[in-house]
Amino acid sequence: MTISDHLQEWYGLPAFDFPDTEAEAASGTTLPAPEGVAWRISVDSYDSEEEWEEAFARFVATVDTTRVRALIVGSWSEAYESGPGEVISALLGAKEKLPRLRGLFVGDITFEQCEISWINQGEVTRLLDGFPELEHFGVRGGQDLVFPAVKHERLETLVVESGGLDVAVVRGIAASDLPALENLDLWLGTSWYGANADVSDLEPFLSGTRLPRLRYLALRNSEIQDEIAVALAGAPVVARLETLDLSMGTLGDDGAEALLNGQPLTHLKKLDLHHHFMSEAMVQRLSDALVPAGVELDVSESEGNGSGDREDRYTAVAE
Repeated sequence: MTISDHLQEWYGLPAFDFPDTEAEAASGTTLPAPEGVAWRISVDSYDSEEEWEEAFARFVATVDTTRVRALIVGSWSEAYESGPGEVISALLGAKEKLPRLRGLFVGDITFEQCEISWINQGEVTRLLDGFPELEHFGVRGGQDLVFPAVKHERLETLVVESGGLDVAVVRGIAASDLPALENLDLWLGTSWYGANADVSDLEPFLSGTRLPRLRYLALRNSEIQDEIAVALAGAPVVARLETLDLSMGTLGDDGAEALLNGQPLTHLKKLDLHHHFMSEAMVQRLSDALVPAGVELDVSESEGNGSGDREDRYTAVAE
């Protein structure tokens, strides 16, 4: 599977594409209220008529940005060759004009623009440092992604989507001081595209000693999904979660067995295991154990029967 659709919403607001050329902007398109949408600003990945920073400058000149609550950074020109350094600088340069910005996503790029594992990124934590009032922050693409440990008092949601996440990024997030974080969503990916973290690198998330407000934990799209499930079977953090998401990866019967034999999961509101390699019998056992307790169980998109060579398994999103 690839990323074929743009975000439909961000920060609880519907996404709206800011017109991408001056001619289109002058065509009479009615713009929504600045605070009512998540504004997506994007340019062509190939042979763009303007740079992203130019499109953003038009946005700032056109929209009352003092009322804007959410921004989505779409493709910048030649995202497969260059990172968003100038994009980040443009956003930071306009921070005084964005006093109400609370949701920011960098890299809402589909496979037709640039495959996820070819999206160049950079030191995105500059944005967290520059916007201390952010509540939702997301980034797509792991190539050259830099995420040193950061302190942020207000961040509630952190999403990092990748086909292969470098261990330095995982460790940087794990070492960050994020006391308000409630939702953590990491796409760990596959070693073919740079994933090199192991379960020990996830220990700060699993121990329950950090992220005191965490309620939604997604460690997904991983080629070590069984190992993660085994670790979570006894992880202290699980007891205070509402949603546990191990979807999009290579989860098979071994990992599911560990979940069933581990600590109780009946307190969860949702257990998301979609895109899996479990057998029908194991799926039924999970359903029998959890659904009567009121847990929403997603075991859709079965990709195997629980047996066979694990090397034949694949993550939902890779290249």
